Amino acid sequence: MKSNKNNTISIIIPVLNEENYLGKILTHIAQTSSTKNIEEIICIDGGSSDKTVAIAQQYGAKVVQSKKGRARQMNLGARYATGNTLYFLHADTSPPQNFDLMILDAIEQGHESGCFRMRFDTKNPILRFFAWLSRINHTLCRGGDQSLFIMRNLFKETEGFNEDYLIYEDTEFIQRLYRKTSFKVLPDHVITSARKYREKGWLRVQFHFAMIHVKNYLGAGPDELFQYYSKHILNA
Repeated sequence: MKSNKNNTISIIIPVLNEENYLGKILTHIAQTSSTKNIEEIICIDGGSSDKTVAIAQQYGAKVVQSKKGRARQMNLGARYATGNTLYFLHADTSPPQNFDLMILDAIEQGHESGCFRMRFDTKNPILRFFAWLSRINHTLCRGGDQSLFIMRNLFKETEGFNEDYLIYEDTEFIQRLYRKTSFKVLPDHVITSARKYREKGWLRVQFHFAMIHVKNYLGAGPDELFQYYSKHILNA
């Protein structure tokens, strides 16, 4: 794969009290990509009270302060970005080796948006099965943990993430992208932390995430989805 000299990537990472993960992911990015392809790494901080900001600065990432809310944080990061391609990444998700070349190659082939397949950092067979489904190019199999690349012009055209969504913002945005463009699922995998499943119980979390998908399909709005998430996962 050859990089496009006219295209560079801005990596956008929304963070809130991520001192245990951020240094690891920034080190990983440096080891798995080329600096000539990465225009910048922007950490949009939602008000961390730990060492998150200091760690981001220590590793050379730009830090932008924001109000809390992942959709709001990512939209703000996109406004600060200068690369032609935006790559939205969670602080606990590790992209594959040469992920930058894979993204740029997909864009050269005409795909303006896409993601990677996903694996969890666990051997739990049920979670491994649901992660396996991420190879299917359908909106039901999409989520923010798979990361997201998108051309900056397309991001502006589609008006980015809907800030009414305090959860499900990634999926809602990707559903709009499917209607707008040829969404590409790249064959390599990101590795994402199963920490929420460990903290709350994998069966409970997976069931209630499935219910959130169903509620959205049946027409539930962002407030109803967040109320359900707060009751059954966040405050459970």
